[in-house]
Amino acid sequence: MSTSSKTALITGASSGIGFEVARGFLDRGWNVVINGRNETKLKDAAKRIGNAASVAVVAGSTVNRTTGDAMVRAARERFGGVDLLVNNAGEFAFKPFLDVSEPDLDHFYAVNLKGTYVTTQAAVRAMIDDGRGGSVVNITTVLTDHGISWATATAPLIAKGGVRALTVALAAELAPKGIRVNAIAPGFIRTPLLDGANPEPLAASAMLGRLGDVQDIGAAVRYLAESQFITGHVLNVDGGFVSGRR
Repeated sequence: MSTSSKTALITGASSGIGFEVARGFLDRGWNVVINGRNETKLKDAAKRIGNAASVAVVAGSTVNRTTGDAMVRAARERFGGVDLLVNNAGEFAFKPFLDVSEPDLDHFYAVNLKGTYVTTQAAVRAMIDDGRGGSVVNITTVLTDHGISWATATAPLIAKGGVRALTVALAAELAPKGIRVNAIAPGFIRTPLLDGANPEPLAASAMLGRLGDVQDIGAAVRYLAESQFITGHVLNVDGGFVSGRR
């Protein structure tokens, strides 16, 4: 059994940002409950991350509220409760506006917004019932308020915009319960989502002149998770992409 007193639930943790977030919290002595849709990939991630005594694995889609409930149950049974939820699970794909179908809209609403919503309900319910407060960090994107003509991705972006709105509204609603709610808005980050893309123009779009790394997002998540006087904030982690150009 782990001796840590803090536990984080992290969705979409089989690779990329979610995996790095989990690894970062483990390195700082937290317990983590990691989630992903593919059980084989998730178990492989758990092996690669190590520290088995402090890691619980819950496979399943966050679109199903039973997945969030299972993550909470694992946290309570293994580690005693829930202190943090990181809503990282989501999808992104390009498709021109006029080509977007109703099934496309339904899909991105489900995986990007509904999954975040119902998983947050499960975690927040546990935080309130256990009387220990807590924190939620959502992952959205800078593209919800800073458009690019070639970034034809309205379906996933409107769902991520909903996550941004949820962040601010929940921060106000849950503050009296001692629960803080914030979000990270990444710019262009080196993850499997960029496989096959030309990195040069993406890097050039940031004032710092490079792509972000998953470690940049992990550090920002830890900052918001542990900063006790920040709530309702959306933190751009984008190398200055929104603020200006080189």
